Amino acid sequence: MTGFARWWTEAVAAIGDHLALHWVVLILLLLAATVAVLWSNWARLRRVRWRWPGFSLSWRRRKPVAKPAEPDDQEVDALEPDALPDLPAATFVSRADRFAAEGRWAEAVRERLRAVVRQLVDRRVIEHHPGWTVTELASAAGRSAPATDRPLGAAGTIFSDIWYGEKPATSDDDAEMKQLASDVDQAVTGARVPASRRAEP
Repeated sequence: MTGFARWWTEAVAAIGDHLALHWVVLILLLLAATVAVLWSNWARLRRVRWRWPGFSLSWRRRKPVAKPAEPDDQEVDALEPDALPDLPAATFVSRADRFAAEGRWAEAVRERLRAVVRQLVDRRVIEHHPGWTVTELASAAGRSAPATDRPLGAAGTIFSDIWYGEKPATSDDDAEMKQLASDVDQAVTGARVPASRRAEP
């Protein structure tokens, strides 16, 4: 602060050496008025856009676009087993691997079927409609892409036997789901399905 005061005093003295005192006072008043106007209208000036041919300058700060929040683990676990949460396929695979590491084979099977169906939706093999179950989506995808019908049917059977038939899940079920997921991926990669052939349950 002392350095600024010294600079200000020296600057005013230098100007005074070349201009009359009343001109110095007038310049200082104009500067003070300009600063006051800018300060009082700063909020409005931030929204001003100046345009020249081929150039645009804006003082308005853009608000970041908020991404929709993904459901957390507790919210996903609270859903019905055959629901398809709005999560990426990679997240389902990660959850399945975590459940498998914990020996929670039923949950691992569920997440692997969700991952398969989400990949089919992302690849536009089937359109996702809110309210459809993963087994309904899997059946529809099997009709849209016949090459996926067998592995999808087998995956749906494993899932239903465990979650609705109360069959105890094992590591073999998880391993078979992994293989079926790979089979579906190969079937989709080998034969893309046009939108006109997509089926609905």
